[in-house]
Amino acid sequence: MRASDRVYAVLREEILAGALPPGTVLTEVEQGRRLDVSRTPVRGAFTRLLADGLVRSQSPRVLVVSEISTERVVQLYELREALETQAAALAAMRREATQFEAIRTRLLGAPQLLELGDAGVIEYFELVDALDRAIDEAAASEYLSVALESCRLHSSRVRRLSSHNPERLREAASEHLGVVDAILARDPRLASHATHFHLHRSLTTALASLQAHEPPPTAPHPTLSQPSPSEGILST
Repeated sequence: MRASDRVYAVLREEILAGALPPGTVLTEVEQGRRLDVSRTPVRGAFTRLLADGLVRSQSPRVLVVSEISTERVVQLYELREALETQAAALAAMRREATQFEAIRTRLLGAPQLLELGDAGVIEYFELVDALDRAIDEAAASEYLSVALESCRLHSSRVRRLSSHNPERLREAASEHLGVVDAILARDPRLASHATHFHLHRSLTTALASLQAHEPPPTAPHPTLSQPSPSEGILST
């Protein structure tokens, strides 16, 4: 593996796993020293992370890990709904039953899996990834798969917000089971609806978690008087 590929893989995984949280400053010099490489492969890795949207540029050689804001999460789920509901509908029309039957069996055991703590949660998310791959394969749309790959990259950061909420994870497992059942029934409308319902519930959870971790609004300075509704406001 080339040095730039290795640096990219390490930084990407650390961002997705939350080891490099939003707002973390990344410099070529610091990361090169930490990962024991020259600045050239770090620069190449930075270029790829920028293209992924996982970081933003603060200066030519300094990046900042992209924030997970309410606005960005809503925009992500708007795109996910358009893409994933269509993928589920296509999968329902084109699927081979065997793969989805195997995933269904595993989903039935998800509640017990989630009782195993962190190891069970990791295995559950691996099952969700397997379902995503099965839907992509069944939908058989190259352009749709490419677009979904980018969406899921950012979704993996957002879904960490529910990783410590066992109740929500059990609900999500049931929702995924509903999607699989609709696909097995060859019902594209039901598959699309079940996917829409799951995404709606997931978005609600993500936004609630974000709001719970947002700092409280700063109170006005006590020595500054606040204008009345009729003062200091330009009409438009």
